[in-house]
Amino acid sequence: MNDRLATRKAPVIAVDGPSGVGKGDVSQFLAATLGWRIMDSGALYRILAHKALASKVSTDDVPRLCALASDMEVNFTIEGDALQVIYEGMDIGDAIRREEVGVAASQLAVWPEVRLRVVRAQRRQRRAPGLVADGRDMGTEVFPDAELKLFLDASVEARARRRFEQLKALGFSVSLDSLLQSISQRDEQDRTRKHSPLVAAQDAIVIDTTRMARESVREQVLAIVQEKVQEKALDKQGQNAWSASAL
Repeated sequence: MNDRLATRKAPVIAVDGPSGVGKGDVSQFLAATLGWRIMDSGALYRILAHKALASKVSTDDVPRLCALASDMEVNFTIEGDALQVIYEGMDIGDAIRREEVGVAASQLAVWPEVRLRVVRAQRRQRRAPGLVADGRDMGTEVFPDAELKLFLDASVEARARRRFEQLKALGFSVSLDSLLQSISQRDEQDRTRKHSPLVAAQDAIVIDTTRMARESVREQVLAIVQEKVQEKALDKQGQNAWSASAL
């Protein structure tokens, strides 16, 4: 069965944008508010990169990368303010957020054969009552029929600073300058790659978070979702798709 047809059973909110823009916080907030499932789509590429680095598999060795990607079954849970990434029974969220893993993930993501296998794993996350999908191509490639598409953006300087503070809080020793360079390079790779480049979907709502505090971003996104809930309430086919009880 076609992957896209097979995953139309549950509604999706796609939250796209570059690294360090606040997608994770918004996605967790929405998932908790709506009572929906959550997926950090980039985590699947990072898990694959983590496995590749541990196995000494080059990021251009497509056949071996595809073999490693064959068992990408991941569970995501929210514990307090943290997103747990459960793979093979363990929370590997901290391990896959290392900067070298992020760089490797961006490099291996350019291969169409690798992306195909990871995208299949991502689409399997679409289950009732609904899914908030955090990524770079959720609204353009993975879930083009998503009920709501958001695209968050911010200056590279603001994003580097946010990631610097995030990694410091996790106990990692990082350089702001190196993060700025790394994020800029990844932006260039992601925006210019031939397959599934980082770009806002034509029907996405774009939000620039450069000068916005976290609560302001949450409030704006919640207002957008509330409007969508009201629209669905008038649509009999979508009447049961969205839970407005928590809004």
